[in-house]
Amino acid sequence: MGKFLDYNPDQAYLLPPSVHDVLGPEHLCFFLRRVVGKLHLSVFRNEYGAEGGPAYAPEMLVSVWLYAYALSVTSSRRLEQRIREDLAFRYLAGGATPDHWTLNAFRRRHGKGLNDVFTQVLELARASGMGRLGHVAIDSTRIAANASRDRIDTEQALRDERARLRREIRRWQRQCDAEDPNEGAGMTVAPAVVAELERQLGELPARLERLQKSGRKKLSPSDPDSRFLRQRGGFVLGYTATLAVSEDHLIVAQGVSQETNDDEALLPMVDLVERQCGERPQQVSADSGFFSNDNLQGMEERNIDAYVPDNNMARALNRGGRIKQRAVHPAHRRMRRKLRDPAGRAIYARRKAIVEPVNGVLKEQRGMRRFRMRGLSKVAIEWTLANTAYNLTRLWRTTQPPQPPPETSSCIAALLLGFALQFSRFARQSSHRLFSSDINALQSIGL
Repeated sequence: MGKFLDYNPDQAYLLPPSVHDVLGPEHLCFFLRRVVGKLHLSVFRNEYGAEGGPAYAPEMLVSVWLYAYALSVTSSRRLEQRIREDLAFRYLAGGATPDHWTLNAFRRRHGKGLNDVFTQVLELARASGMGRLGHVAIDSTRIAANASRDRIDTEQALRDERARLRREIRRWQRQCDAEDPNEGAGMTVAPAVVAELERQLGELPARLERLQKSGRKKLSPSDPDSRFLRQRGGFVLGYTATLAVSEDHLIVAQGVSQETNDDEALLPMVDLVERQCGERPQQVSADSGFFSNDNLQGMEERNIDAYVPDNNMARALNRGGRIKQRAVHPAHRRMRRKLRDPAGRAIYARRKAIVEPVNGVLKEQRGMRRFRMRGLSKVAIEWTLANTAYNLTRLWRTTQPPQPPPETSSCIAALLLGFALQFSRFARQSSHRLFSSDINALQSIGL
């Protein structure tokens, strides 16, 4: 039928199409490939010895993982599938098809190298004019661990489980000692069941010792490094992820900790910004969770213009009203005077617009609401990958040529068309009036 285009998905290509022609030259995968080509990846190569067979190139695995986290693909099994099916992933993989075990092993193994990649990407972004340290906003967020909050070790729970397992083992042993242990329907004695119960019973002393050494009342057996952290709406079993973001929404420092309070992370994060960028930020803002007199004094010693309110001051800034509790420490009093000033309030108000959108993008768009791996060192690798991918997309956006949206161009075309119609109508009316005046003048002279 002439009304429809031909449809034949089984049609073979005479020549394979170019990836650049299909995706376009400004696609993110090509930009990421150019950036990774500029990085020094000797840290990855030094981890491999001469023994064994050839491994996949670090450039390929770094590229596919960064592109995966930019598209909220955090599972190694999903990444394996996307490499086989997605054109951009196939381009970055160079036609290779690593399995999920290889992909996940690379991510687990190279925490130091991926931290170095974050630093190099940050240096490239700062060399292009991004990440100026005029005003740096610091914020933290809670990210759930890959563990169930309902399966928690406590001393009482471990003792109860030990008693239950002993009863189960004794019951099976009595049944085995009977004259015919398999006489009842569905009562067949399986040695594997008894062995499994004995294995679980043997693990309990180590779990109890680990709980006592941690000094905590509750501990997750799946992820012992995770902690119960307070957040809006209750508690979450997870980690505290902290960000330092510049005014143009570039992440200049990041980290993951087990701390239940944010005040212990402020000064280390400021020092990390200085190490990553080679200079101190001029202004630093953070919410009331980072407030402490020691932090304020430390910021003054570093000659940093800080804006960190206490809980009472933050309530007054957000909701209005009077401050009930008086400040005693000199640094505390100076901070309150600074935040009472309209200029200081305006600087502190910019904190939400700087750092909170970045947290929102990472958690809502990039899927960083729950970690995939377990353990503090492993989840720190995931957080580093997510932040590096975010900075790459920010850098990629700045390199895109500005294009007017379709709505704007269509409006301009409509305005030009309307102006042309008005001009032609005015020209016709003017010529008609001119012709009529010429006829009247000729009649007046008798012609």
